[in-house]
Amino acid sequence: MLETLRERLQAHRPCQLDDAYPQAAVLLPIVARPEPTLLFTQRTAHLAQHAGQVAFPGGKREPGDRDLLATALRESHEEIALEAAQVDIIGRLSDVMSLHGLRVTPFVGLIAPDLPLQAEPGEIAAIFEVPLRYFIEDRRSHTDVIPVDDQPWYVPSYPFENRVIWGLSAMMLVELLAVGFGSDIALDRKPTQGELRYHPQRRRQTDTHTPRDSRAAGKIAK
Repeated sequence: MLETLRERLQAHRPCQLDDAYPQAAVLLPIVARPEPTLLFTQRTAHLAQHAGQVAFPGGKREPGDRDLLATALRESHEEIALEAAQVDIIGRLSDVMSLHGLRVTPFVGLIAPDLPLQAEPGEIAAIFEVPLRYFIEDRRSHTDVIPVDDQPWYVPSYPFENRVIWGLSAMMLVELLAVGFGSDIALDRKPTQGELRYHPQRRRQTDTHTPRDSRAAGKIAK
């Protein structure tokens, strides 16, 4: 499974947004167990932004980061004590634009099981894993329909052990599933079954720079 994933991601050409946007990066860590899992964090409840939400390790690019991969690895080390040398990067996914104009770049990496990870207590409340099979089998509870600039986006919501994987993390998962595992899933296509929950129209807060790829330009994060 994981070698096929590596081959598909390395052949993938992700969409990229204009470099002029403020930048951030995250790591999607896949734990190379006999039954592979995907590692997530849960933010602490006292944070000013994204309090209590489930996310992948990552954050904003800092001036000292040589590139966005360095950002993702640095943030992963700061948040969960994951050493850069412990990550085998196997691919990159398309940039995702937040509602506030932040460009987020996801990287996919393999890590060994049972590493001595440790949550940074000021930011991370928990580190947990979800079997990849759970997402491949599409065990969503519902789909959030989020119209942005008159374009509807169909974002799955996955409940798992009293937590919910939704929003930005779920959007990245959609591309990982479609590209890496051949799942019949897309953000711009209504799912064939399940509950749809409609949200109000939203407008992105962006500047006048034009994205390199209009498909990526419409992707938004909660």
